[in-house]
Amino acid sequence: MRIGVPKEIKPQENRIGLTPDSVRTLVSEGHEVLVENNGGFEAGFENDQYIKAGAKIINSASDIFNDSEIIVKVKEPQSVEVNMIRENQIVYTYLHLAAAKELTEGLIKSKSINIAYETVTDDDGRLPLLAPMSAVAGRMSVQAGAHCLEKNQKGRGVLLGGAPGGCEPANVLILGGGVVGENAAIIATGMKAKVHIVDKSEDRLKQLVEIFGDKIIPQQSDKTDLNKLVAEADLLVGGVLIPGAEAPKLVTKNMLKLMKRGSVIVDVAIDQGGCVETSKPTTHRDPTYIVDDVVHYCVANMPGGVPRTSTLALNKATLPYLVKLANKGYQKALSEDKNFLAGLNLCKGQVTYKAVADVFGHEYVDPSTIL
Repeated sequence: MRIGVPKEIKPQENRIGLTPDSVRTLVSEGHEVLVENNGGFEAGFENDQYIKAGAKIINSASDIFNDSEIIVKVKEPQSVEVNMIRENQIVYTYLHLAAAKELTEGLIKSKSINIAYETVTDDDGRLPLLAPMSAVAGRMSVQAGAHCLEKNQKGRGVLLGGAPGGCEPANVLILGGGVVGENAAIIATGMKAKVHIVDKSEDRLKQLVEIFGDKIIPQQSDKTDLNKLVAEADLLVGGVLIPGAEAPKLVTKNMLKLMKRGSVIVDVAIDQGGCVETSKPTTHRDPTYIVDDVVHYCVANMPGGVPRTSTLALNKATLPYLVKLANKGYQKALSEDKNFLAGLNLCKGQVTYKAVADVFGHEYVDPSTIL
Protein backbone atom coordinates (compact mmCIF):
# COMPACT_ATOMS: atom_id res chain seq x y z
CA MET A 1 0.00 0.00 0.00
CA ARG A 2 0.94 3.63 -0.37
CA ILE A 3 1.09 5.29 3.06
CA GLY A 4 1.15 9.08 3.40
CA VAL A 5 2.54 11.05 6.34
CA PRO A 6 1.67 14.77 6.16
CA LYS A 7 3.28 17.40 8.36
CA GLU A 8 1.08 18.22 11.35
CA ILE A 9 -0.52 21.66 11.03
CA LYS A 10 -2.38 22.02 14.33
CA PRO A 11 -0.88 25.03 16.18
CA GLN A 12 2.34 24.12 18.02
CA GLU A 13 1.99 20.44 17.09
CA ASN A 14 5.49 19.18 16.42
CA ARG A 15 5.04 15.40 16.40
CA ILE A 16 4.87 13.32 13.23
CA GLY A 17 2.95 10.15 12.40
CA LEU A 18 5.94 7.92 11.59
CA THR A 19 9.60 7.84 12.61
CA PRO A 20 12.30 6.84 10.09
CA ASP A 21 12.57 3.44 11.82
CA SER A 22 8.82 2.89 11.35
CA VAL A 23 9.17 3.83 7.68
CA ARG A 24 11.98 1.26 7.33
CA THR A 25 9.71 -1.45 8.76
CA LEU A 26 6.87 -0.60 6.38
CA VAL A 27 9.14 -0.44 3.33
CA SER A 28 10.61 -3.83 4.26
CA GLU A 29 7.04 -5.18 4.14
CA GLY A 30 6.73 -3.96 0.55
CA HIS A 31 4.85 -0.71 1.12
CA GLU A 32 5.56 2.76 -0.26
CA VAL A 33 5.78 5.64 2.23
CA LEU A 34 5.38 9.32 1.32
CA VAL A 35 6.55 11.85 3.91
CA GLU A 36 5.94 15.58 3.62
CA ASN A 37 9.05 17.73 3.31
CA ASN A 38 10.49 18.54 6.77
CA GLY A 39 7.48 16.86 8.39
CA GLY A 40 9.62 15.40 11.17
CA PHE A 41 12.06 18.29 11.55
CA GLU A 42 10.60 19.70 14.78
CA ALA A 43 10.69 16.23 16.35
CA GLY A 44 14.35 15.87 15.42
CA PHE A 45 13.93 13.65 12.34
CA GLU A 46 15.60 14.92 9.15
CA ASN A 47 14.55 14.36 5.52
CA ASP A 48 17.79 12.41 4.93
CA GLN A 49 16.84 9.92 7.65
CA TYR A 50 13.50 9.26 5.98
CA ILE A 51 15.13 8.90 2.55
CA LYS A 52 17.67 6.39 3.94
CA ALA A 53 14.77 4.46 5.47
CA GLY A 54 13.16 4.22 2.02
CA ALA A 55 10.59 7.02 2.10
CA LYS A 56 9.89 9.49 -0.69
CA ILE A 57 9.90 13.16 0.35
CA ILE A 58 6.88 15.03 -1.05
CA ASN A 59 6.69 18.82 -1.10
CA SER A 60 2.96 19.32 -0.57
CA ALA A 61 0.34 17.88 1.73
CA SER A 62 -2.20 17.92 -1.11
CA ASP A 63 -0.06 15.48 -3.12
CA ILE A 64 0.23 13.17 -0.11
CA PHE A 65 -3.54 13.16 0.47
CA ASN A 66 -4.19 12.72 -3.23
CA ASP A 67 -1.76 9.82 -3.75
CA SER A 68 -2.04 7.78 -0.53
CA GLU A 69 -4.34 4.93 0.42
CA ILE A 70 -3.61 5.33 4.15
CA ILE A 71 -3.01 8.66 5.87
CA VAL A 72 -1.05 8.38 9.13
CA LYS A 73 -1.17 11.37 11.45
CA VAL A 74 -0.91 12.24 15.12
CA LYS A 75 -3.67 14.80 15.67
CA GLU A 76 -7.15 14.99 14.23
CA PRO A 77 -7.41 16.34 10.67
CA GLN A 78 -7.75 20.12 10.54
CA SER A 79 -10.44 21.64 8.32
CA VAL A 80 -8.10 22.13 5.34
CA GLU A 81 -7.06 18.49 5.64
CA VAL A 82 -10.63 17.22 5.90
CA ASN A 83 -11.28 18.83 2.53
CA MET A 84 -8.41 16.79 1.04
CA ILE A 85 -9.53 13.41 2.39
CA ARG A 86 -10.96 11.16 -0.32
CA GLU A 87 -13.75 8.59 -0.31
CA ASN A 88 -12.53 5.16 0.86
CA GLN A 89 -9.23 6.62 2.10
CA ILE A 90 -8.08 5.24 5.47
CA VAL A 91 -7.22 7.82 8.13
CA TYR A 92 -5.27 6.45 11.11
CA THR A 93 -4.74 9.00 13.90
CA TYR A 94 -6.09 10.44 17.15
CA LEU A 95 -9.60 11.75 16.45
CA HIS A 96 -11.42 12.53 19.75
CA LEU A 97 -14.65 12.94 17.77
CA ALA A 98 -17.02 13.16 20.74
CA ALA A 99 -15.71 16.66 21.43
CA ALA A 100 -15.59 17.73 17.75
CA LYS A 101 -18.93 17.98 15.95
CA GLU A 102 -17.67 19.89 12.89
CA LEU A 103 -14.83 17.42 12.36
CA THR A 104 -17.19 14.47 12.74
CA GLU A 105 -19.62 15.86 10.16
CA GLY A 106 -16.78 16.62 7.74
CA LEU A 107 -15.36 13.12 7.96
CA ILE A 108 -18.81 11.56 7.58
CA LYS A 109 -19.28 13.63 4.43
CA SER A 110 -15.90 12.50 3.07
CA LYS A 111 -16.98 8.81 3.24
CA SER A 112 -13.49 7.89 4.42
CA ILE A 113 -12.51 5.12 6.83
CA ASN A 114 -11.43 6.57 10.17
CA ILE A 115 -9.57 4.54 12.78
CA ALA A 116 -8.98 6.37 16.06
CA TYR A 117 -5.94 5.52 18.13
CA GLU A 118 -7.78 6.40 21.33
CA THR A 119 -10.50 3.74 21.05
CA VAL A 120 -8.42 0.70 20.03
CA THR A 121 -8.55 -1.73 22.97
CA ASP A 122 -6.67 -4.75 24.29
CA ASP A 123 -7.93 -7.99 25.85
CA ASP A 124 -8.11 -6.32 29.28
CA GLY A 125 -10.19 -3.41 28.00
CA ARG A 126 -7.30 -0.96 28.19
CA LEU A 127 -6.38 1.55 25.49
CA PRO A 128 -2.88 0.64 24.26
CA LEU A 129 -2.57 3.40 21.63
CA LEU A 130 -3.78 6.11 24.00
CA ALA A 131 -1.64 4.93 26.92
CA PRO A 132 1.77 6.25 25.79
CA MET A 133 0.46 9.78 25.20
CA SER A 134 -1.60 9.63 28.40
CA ALA A 135 1.60 8.73 30.23
CA VAL A 136 3.45 11.68 28.67
CA ALA A 137 0.56 14.08 29.37
CA GLY A 138 0.24 12.81 32.94
CA ARG A 139 3.91 13.46 33.61
CA MET A 140 3.80 16.83 31.89
CA SER A 141 0.68 17.86 33.83
CA VAL A 142 2.56 18.13 37.12
CA GLN A 143 5.60 19.69 35.45
CA ALA A 144 3.34 22.32 33.85
CA GLY A 145 1.27 22.74 37.01
CA ALA A 146 4.35 23.32 39.14
CA HIS A 147 5.48 26.03 36.73
CA CYS A 148 2.02 27.65 36.72
CA LEU A 149 2.09 27.82 40.54
CA GLU A 150 5.02 30.23 40.33
CA LYS A 151 4.06 33.85 41.07
CA ASN A 152 5.31 35.17 37.75
CA GLN A 153 2.84 32.78 36.09
CA LYS A 154 -0.02 34.26 38.23
CA GLY A 155 0.05 31.24 40.54
CA ARG A 156 0.03 31.04 44.35
CA GLY A 157 3.80 31.25 44.57
CA VAL A 158 4.27 27.86 46.20
CA LEU A 159 6.80 25.10 45.57
CA LEU A 160 5.26 21.64 45.20
CA GLY A 161 7.72 20.01 47.57
CA GLY A 162 7.71 22.74 50.18
CA ALA A 163 11.02 23.67 51.80
CA PRO A 164 13.08 22.95 54.92
CA GLY A 165 12.07 24.77 58.07
CA GLY A 166 8.43 23.76 58.31
CA CYS A 167 7.22 24.88 54.87
CA GLU A 168 4.60 22.27 54.05
CA PRO A 169 4.43 20.68 50.57
CA ALA A 170 1.65 21.69 48.21
CA ASN A 171 -1.58 19.69 47.92
CA VAL A 172 -1.99 17.94 44.57
CA LEU A 173 -5.43 16.53 43.76
CA ILE A 174 -5.53 14.04 40.88
CA LEU A 175 -8.96 13.18 39.49
CA GLY A 176 -8.82 9.74 37.86
CA GLY A 177 -6.44 6.93 38.68
CA GLY A 178 -5.84 5.69 35.13
CA VAL A 179 -2.72 6.11 33.03
CA VAL A 180 -2.80 9.92 33.31
CA GLY A 181 -3.37 9.82 37.05
CA GLU A 182 -0.70 7.22 37.74
CA ASN A 183 1.91 9.11 35.74
CA ALA A 184 0.94 12.43 37.30
CA ALA A 185 1.42 10.77 40.68
CA ILE A 186 4.89 9.52 39.69
CA ILE A 187 6.06 13.11 39.15
CA ALA A 188 4.05 14.69 42.00
CA THR A 189 5.31 12.19 44.59
CA GLY A 190 8.81 12.53 43.17
CA MET A 191 8.56 16.28 43.77
CA LYS A 192 7.50 15.51 47.36
CA ALA A 193 4.00 16.98 47.10
CA LYS A 194 1.06 15.77 49.21
CA VAL A 195 -0.91 13.73 46.66
CA HIS A 196 -4.59 12.76 46.74
CA ILE A 197 -5.90 10.46 43.98
CA VAL A 198 -9.65 10.17 43.45
CA ASP A 199 -11.08 7.26 41.47
CA LYS A 200 -14.40 5.42 41.45
CA SER A 201 -12.75 1.97 41.47
CA GLU A 202 -11.70 0.57 44.83
CA ASP A 203 -9.61 -2.08 43.07
CA ARG A 204 -7.72 0.52 41.06
CA LEU A 205 -7.00 2.55 44.19
CA LYS A 206 -5.60 -0.58 45.85
CA GLN A 207 -3.31 -1.07 42.84
CA LEU A 208 -2.09 2.51 43.17
CA VAL A 209 -1.39 2.04 46.87
CA GLU A 210 0.67 -1.05 45.99
CA ILE A 211 2.67 1.14 43.58
CA PHE A 212 3.08 4.27 45.72
CA GLY A 213 2.55 3.10 49.29
CA ASP A 214 1.94 5.93 51.73
CA LYS A 215 3.18 8.52 49.24
CA ILE A 216 -0.43 8.95 48.06
CA ILE A 217 -3.79 9.35 49.78
CA PRO A 218 -6.37 7.26 47.88
CA GLN A 219 -9.95 8.54 47.79
CA GLN A 220 -12.91 6.59 46.41
CA SER A 221 -15.10 9.10 44.58
CA ASP A 222 -18.44 8.07 46.08
CA LYS A 223 -17.01 8.08 49.63
CA THR A 224 -15.21 11.39 49.68
CA ASP A 225 -16.10 15.08 49.93
CA LEU A 226 -14.87 16.37 46.57
CA ASN A 227 -15.73 19.96 47.51
CA LYS A 228 -13.32 19.78 50.46
CA LEU A 229 -10.52 18.26 48.39
CA VAL A 230 -10.96 20.87 45.66
CA ALA A 231 -10.92 23.68 48.25
CA GLU A 232 -7.65 22.39 49.72
CA ALA A 233 -5.88 21.76 46.40
CA ASP A 234 -3.00 23.91 45.21
CA LEU A 235 -2.82 21.92 41.97
CA LEU A 236 -5.72 19.96 40.50
CA VAL A 237 -5.01 17.52 37.66
CA GLY A 238 -8.03 16.34 35.64
CA GLY A 239 -7.31 12.91 34.19
CA VAL A 240 -10.78 11.37 33.90
CA LEU A 241 -11.59 9.36 30.77
CA ILE A 242 -14.61 7.61 29.32
CA PRO A 243 -13.25 5.90 26.18
CA GLY A 244 -14.36 7.70 23.03
CA ALA A 245 -16.95 9.79 24.89
CA GLU A 246 -17.07 13.31 26.27
CA ALA A 247 -15.40 13.67 29.67
CA PRO A 248 -17.76 14.11 32.66
CA LYS A 249 -17.72 17.55 34.28
CA LEU A 250 -16.57 16.69 37.79
CA VAL A 251 -15.55 20.21 38.83
CA THR A 252 -18.34 22.77 38.43
CA LYS A 253 -18.21 26.57 38.21
CA ASN A 254 -19.49 26.78 41.78
CA MET A 255 -16.74 24.45 43.03
CA LEU A 256 -14.18 26.74 41.43
CA LYS A 257 -15.18 29.49 43.86
CA LEU A 258 -13.99 27.24 46.72
CA MET A 259 -10.44 27.12 45.38
CA LYS A 260 -7.56 29.21 46.67
CA ARG A 261 -6.49 32.34 44.83
CA GLY A 262 -3.66 31.40 42.48
CA SER A 263 -4.31 27.67 42.59
CA VAL A 264 -3.89 25.78 39.31
CA ILE A 265 -6.02 23.41 37.24
CA VAL A 266 -4.38 21.26 34.56
CA ASP A 267 -7.21 19.61 32.60
CA VAL A 268 -5.61 16.73 30.71
CA ALA A 269 -9.10 15.58 29.65
CA ILE A 270 -9.54 18.67 27.47
CA ASP A 271 -9.18 16.57 24.27
CA GLN A 272 -12.48 15.00 25.24
CA GLY A 273 -14.11 18.27 26.33
CA GLY A 274 -12.48 18.54 29.76
CA CYS A 275 -13.59 17.41 33.21
CA VAL A 276 -13.77 20.96 34.59
CA GLU A 277 -16.77 23.08 33.64
CA THR A 278 -14.65 26.20 33.08
CA SER A 279 -12.08 24.47 30.86
CA LYS A 280 -11.56 25.48 27.23
CA PRO A 281 -8.78 24.36 24.86
CA THR A 282 -5.55 26.36 24.85
CA THR A 283 -2.23 26.06 22.99
CA HIS A 284 1.43 25.78 23.95
CA ARG A 285 1.90 29.36 22.74
CA ASP A 286 -0.81 30.70 25.05
CA PRO A 287 -1.40 27.88 27.54
CA THR A 288 -3.23 29.49 30.44
CA TYR A 289 -6.11 31.75 31.38
CA ILE A 290 -7.71 32.70 34.70
CA VAL A 291 -11.26 32.18 35.96
CA ASP A 292 -12.20 33.21 39.51
CA ASP A 293 -8.51 33.71 40.36
CA VAL A 294 -7.71 30.10 39.40
CA VAL A 295 -5.10 29.46 36.69
CA HIS A 296 -6.33 27.05 34.01
CA TYR A 297 -3.84 25.13 31.85
CA CYS A 298 -5.82 23.33 29.13
CA VAL A 299 -3.40 22.63 26.28
CA ALA A 300 -5.16 20.17 23.98
CA ASN A 301 -1.98 18.53 22.67
CA MET A 302 0.31 18.51 25.68
CA PRO A 303 2.66 15.77 24.34
CA GLY A 304 3.29 18.00 21.31
CA GLY A 305 5.53 20.03 23.60
CA VAL A 306 7.98 17.12 23.80
CA PRO A 307 7.63 15.88 20.21
CA ARG A 308 10.65 13.61 20.00
CA THR A 309 9.80 11.63 23.14
CA SER A 310 6.13 11.55 22.16
CA THR A 311 6.67 10.43 18.56
CA LEU A 312 8.99 7.61 19.60
CA ALA A 313 6.59 6.42 22.31
CA LEU A 314 3.55 6.66 20.05
CA ASN A 315 5.15 4.75 17.15
CA LYS A 316 6.11 1.86 19.41
CA ALA A 317 2.39 1.38 20.09
CA THR A 318 0.80 2.27 16.72
CA LEU A 319 3.20 0.63 14.25
CA PRO A 320 2.20 -3.05 14.75
CA TYR A 321 -1.44 -2.18 13.99
CA LEU A 322 -0.42 -0.12 10.96
CA VAL A 323 1.62 -3.03 9.57
CA LYS A 324 -1.46 -5.27 9.88
CA LEU A 325 -3.62 -2.61 8.25
CA ALA A 326 -1.25 -2.17 5.31
CA ASN A 327 -0.53 -5.88 4.83
CA LYS A 328 -4.11 -7.13 5.02
CA GLY A 329 -6.30 -4.14 4.12
CA TYR A 330 -8.72 -2.60 6.58
CA GLN A 331 -11.53 -5.15 6.18
CA LYS A 332 -9.43 -8.22 6.96
CA ALA A 333 -7.23 -6.51 9.56
CA LEU A 334 -10.22 -5.22 11.53
CA SER A 335 -12.45 -8.25 11.16
CA GLU A 336 -9.69 -10.55 12.46
CA ASP A 337 -9.05 -8.42 15.56
CA LYS A 338 -11.98 -7.22 17.68
CA ASN A 339 -9.68 -4.93 19.66
CA PHE A 340 -8.45 -3.20 16.50
CA LEU A 341 -12.07 -3.06 15.27
CA ALA A 342 -12.93 -0.97 18.34
CA GLY A 343 -10.84 1.79 16.74
CA LEU A 344 -13.17 2.13 13.76
CA ASN A 345 -15.16 5.31 14.50
CA LEU A 346 -16.48 6.22 11.03
CA CYS A 347 -16.72 4.11 7.90
CA LYS A 348 -17.89 5.37 4.51
CA GLY A 349 -20.32 7.88 5.96
CA GLN A 350 -21.57 5.65 8.80
CA VAL A 351 -20.89 6.21 12.52
CA THR A 352 -19.45 2.98 13.90
CA TYR A 353 -18.58 4.11 17.44
CA LYS A 354 -21.58 4.29 19.76
CA ALA A 355 -20.41 7.11 22.03
CA VAL A 356 -19.87 9.36 19.00
CA ALA A 357 -23.27 8.44 17.50
CA ASP A 358 -25.00 9.12 20.82
CA VAL A 359 -23.45 12.53 21.48
CA PHE A 360 -24.35 13.89 18.03
CA GLY A 361 -27.63 12.04 17.44
CA HIS A 362 -26.44 9.90 14.54
CA GLU A 363 -27.56 6.36 13.88
CA TYR A 364 -25.05 3.87 15.26
CA VAL A 365 -23.96 1.10 12.90
CA ASP A 366 -22.24 -1.96 14.36
CA PRO A 367 -18.73 -1.98 12.82
CA SER A 368 -18.70 -5.75 12.38
CA THR A 369 -21.77 -5.55 10.14
CA ILE A 370 -20.39 -2.76 7.97
CA LEU A 371 -17.26 -4.74 7.15
